[in-house]
Amino acid sequence: MAINIYENCSNPVTGETFKGISLTPEAYTMQWTLQPEGYVPIEHIHFNQDEIFYVRQGELKLLIEGREYVAGPSETIIVPRGLRHTALNNKNEVMEAVVEYRPALDHDKFAQCFNGLINDGYLDKKGGISIPVMGYFLRKMKCKAMARPTNIPAPAFKAALNVFYLIGTIRGWDKLYKKYTE
Repeated sequence: MAINIYENCSNPVTGETFKGISLTPEAYTMQWTLQPEGYVPIEHIHFNQDEIFYVRQGELKLLIEGREYVAGPSETIIVPRGLRHTALNNKNEVMEAVVEYRPALDHDKFAQCFNGLINDGYLDKKGGISIPVMGYFLRKMKCKAMARPTNIPAPAFKAALNVFYLIGTIRGWDKLYKKYTE
């Protein structure tokens, strides 16, 4: 059974919770919660989407291209596509935000795979999802909503997707893909 992106998905390591709100061609919108000292485990870049954070409660600290931005309740931060960024909650209270990815592209399928890996515990010590398995999914679905970890240079990431696809084909990761998306 496919992952329902409209149900809560919580990462026990990072303190993040994700819950889809809506999907239109213009935007995929989700509720995102960060527990005190919660964080995004990797700096990353969205190739084809802008990411917009509408803070509802608490305080969000974003690092965009190494520069710090802070937003509190009723404030917005926009991360234009192509910029490296990461985020954290540096306060001792829960941070809640609505996050939009514009345009939506295939972000719903991306979220199904991402949430599935979290639910099944495919996490590293920092709470990051398995890059090889997610890379297999990204390559398999020809993902347009793809995000790249910045610690992997773009040419190496492109080549790695092909390697991850080969490894995943041999290891049978298609079963996971179908579990999460069909």
